[in-house]
Amino acid sequence: MLYLVGLGLSDVKDITVRGLEVVKGAKRVYLEAYTSILMAADVSSLEEFYGREVIVADRELVESGSDQILEGAGKDDIVMLVVGDPFGATTHTDLMLRARELEIKTDVVHNASVMNAVGACGVQLYNFGQTVSLVFFTENWRPDSFYDKIMENRRLGLHTLLLLDIKVKEQSLENMARGRLIYEPPRYMDIRTAAEQLLEIEEKREEKCYTPETPCIAISRLGSPTQKFAAATLAEMAEYDSGEPLHSLVILGNRIHELESDYFMQWAINESTLKSALVEDGKLHK
Repeated sequence: MLYLVGLGLSDVKDITVRGLEVVKGAKRVYLEAYTSILMAADVSSLEEFYGREVIVADRELVESGSDQILEGAGKDDIVMLVVGDPFGATTHTDLMLRARELEIKTDVVHNASVMNAVGACGVQLYNFGQTVSLVFFTENWRPDSFYDKIMENRRLGLHTLLLLDIKVKEQSLENMARGRLIYEPPRYMDIRTAAEQLLEIEEKREEKCYTPETPCIAISRLGSPTQKFAAATLAEMAEYDSGEPLHSLVILGNRIHELESDYFMQWAINESTLKSALVEDGKLHK
């Protein structure tokens, strides 16, 4: 059987009891290592905790080497460990579909992910709209498809969770062109970069999806002992030092329940500025 096992958000001990039992009894254990990272653990600490080998599965192996991962899964248990919850990325759905094509049984052990733990910032999960990903801009590539999804959410008064880019085991265009297996250092988008890119696209589109005064919540190292929240305007976020990764950003909708504002106001960088921004944003998007 193929098992997808969620690891949670931070520590080796965030795995569920059932997930740990599955790992200990499996023939092979892979760790999907490019859509996210465990903030307080690495492969060696996982191996020490599990008492067994963990095979790192990079992007190439997960997306192109599914046959290698699934080899023998018809008679033995194979595990793919996933940071957060197994269905937090479409890659894992693809692997499940491939297993089904090969008539391999599958099972999933769920865990906490940013998609539900984001509620810790103070806004209610049922008030979120579409989640969007924000990628690093390059000199020649500055995609803005996320803008329309944020606009749809904002028109409905819903919050938007932005998942910020992670670059792990990426190659430069030159190295790819020359066929050289040389990888760039890992990069993790911070809140400041995300805010700058958002403001750049608003300046380009000029559709007032959001403004420099739009209220937001920055989320850093969610689920870890050093997790941190900050509530401020988008312009203030462009000056905010969010520290070590990982980071996410919430653009607030204009239908803020007072229980939400009462809760997230404790994270305010400037309480009076934030209160004014909430009032003005409500007027702009009515």
